[in-house]
Amino acid sequence: MKRCLAMVPTLAALLVLLVAVAPVSALEEADRLFMVGERALADRFYPVARRALERFVAQYPKDPRGGRALLMLGKARLALNDSQSALEAFARAQTALTPPAEVLEAKFWQAEALFRLKRFPEARTAYDEVVRTDAASPLAPEALYGLAWSELELKHPEPAVTAFRDFLTTWPEHALASAATFQLARALVEAKRIPEALPLLSTFPGKYPSSKLIPDAQFLLGWAKVNNGDTRGGVADLRAFLKTNPSHEQAPEAQRLIGQTLGKSGNRDEMLESYKALMEQSPPTAEGLAEAVDIATRLSRPKDAEAAWRRLRSQFPDHALTRRLALSQANAAFKQKNWKDASALGAIAAQSAEDATRADAWLLVGESELKLRRFPQAIKAFEAVGAINDVEAGARYRALAGLGLAREEQKEWKAALTAYEAVAGRSPDSSLRDWARERVTAMKALLKTGNGPTAPPKRSEPDKPAGKKS
Repeated sequence: MKRCLAMVPTLAALLVLLVAVAPVSALEEADRLFMVGERALADRFYPVARRALERFVAQYPKDPRGGRALLMLGKARLALNDSQSALEAFARAQTALTPPAEVLEAKFWQAEALFRLKRFPEARTAYDEVVRTDAASPLAPEALYGLAWSELELKHPEPAVTAFRDFLTTWPEHALASAATFQLARALVEAKRIPEALPLLSTFPGKYPSSKLIPDAQFLLGWAKVNNGDTRGGVADLRAFLKTNPSHEQAPEAQRLIGQTLGKSGNRDEMLESYKALMEQSPPTAEGLAEAVDIATRLSRPKDAEAAWRRLRSQFPDHALTRRLALSQANAAFKQKNWKDASALGAIAAQSAEDATRADAWLLVGESELKLRRFPQAIKAFEAVGAINDVEAGARYRALAGLGLAREEQKEWKAALTAYEAVAGRSPDSSLRDWARERVTAMKALLKTGNGPTAPPKRSEPDKPAGKKS
C-alpha cells in the first residue's frame, strides 16, 4: 500500500497518509508528515503541505529535518498568501539550517515575503544580501530582480535602472528578462529619462512576442510619447492599445489621457472621434463615459453630453465618477437658475462615499430648495451637511447660514437665532460673519416682541449661495 502511494502522489493519497489512524512509532509519524509535506508542496497542494509541515515542526522540534521543514512550511504559507506567518517560518529556518545554500535559500524567501508585505526597505536589504553572498547562486537572478523592483517601489528610479540593466547584461536569456526590460523602461520613465525608455518599449512586442506584459508596454509607450511631446504618436499608440485590450486595467486611464491630450490640441475632429470611441467601448467603463461627457461638453454638443451622462448614470449609478459628475452638473444647473435640476442632480451626488463630494452636494440641494421655497427639504439638506464628520469649516458654516434662513422662513425664530449665532461667532468667512450678525440682531428683536409679526422683516441673503464654496 505504501509503495503504491509513493508511486502515485495524488491529493487523495496524501490525505490518506496525513489522517491515517493506524498505530505507528514517533519516527514513522515524523517520516510520514515530512513526506506528505514535501510531496504536497512539490505538487502544489499547498493546504495539505501546510497542515502536514505545521504538525511536523510542532510535534518534532528536535528532528534534524526541522530547518528544511520550516523552509517548506514558509513556501506553503506564502503560496497561500499568508505572508506574515511565512516570514516567521523563514526566519526560524535560517537559524535551524546549516548548509550555506539552504540558509541562502531561506534568506531569499524571506525577501520575497517582505516584498509581499510591502516592507520594501527590508526586502531590498535581504535581496542584496543574497546577491552579495553568492552572485553565482541559482537564486541570484531573481534576487537582483527583486532588489531592483524594491528600489522602484521605494521611488528610487536611478538605482532601479542600474540593477535592471545589470540583470539584463548578466542574464539576457533568463525567464524574467522580458519583465526586467519592462520594469527598466518603467524606471527610466520615472527617472524622467523618457527618450531612453522609448526604444525598449517600441521593440518590446517583437523581442518578447509571448510576454504577458505586451499590453502594459503598449500603454506605457503611448503614455511616454504623449508626455515626451509626441502627442499624435502617443494618441495613436494608446488607441491601438485600447483596440486590442479594451478590458485592461489601464484602459480607463488610456481613454482619459487621449481625451485630455486631444482637448489640449483643440482638434475638433479628433475629439469627436475620441468621443465616439468612448461611447462604443465594450465593455463600457465609468471612466470612459465620464470622459465622453467632458469631451462633448467642450465641443458644445449638449445632446451628446446628455447621451453619455444617461449611460453613465444607468450603467454605473454608484460609481464615484457618477457622483462627482452629478455635482458638476448640479452646479451648472444652479448657475443657470434651474433650481429643480440642481436639486435633483445634487441629490444624486449626495449619495457619494466621499465626504467632500457629499457635503458640497447637500449644500447645493439646500440652496436650491431655498430658491424653490421648499423649506422643510432645505432644512433636511443643510442638517445633512452637519452630520458629515469630515467637512471643511467654510462648508459647515455655509450650511448653518442656509439652515438659519430656512428656519427663519418657517418663523422658527429661536432655531434660526441658534444657527445664526454659530455662524456669527465662528465662521472663517468675515463677510458671512457680518451677515449672520445682522440676522442675529433681527432674530433677537423678533423674539422680544413675542411671536413676532406675520412676516419677518426684510433681510438680505449671503453674498454667495449656500451651495457654493468661496
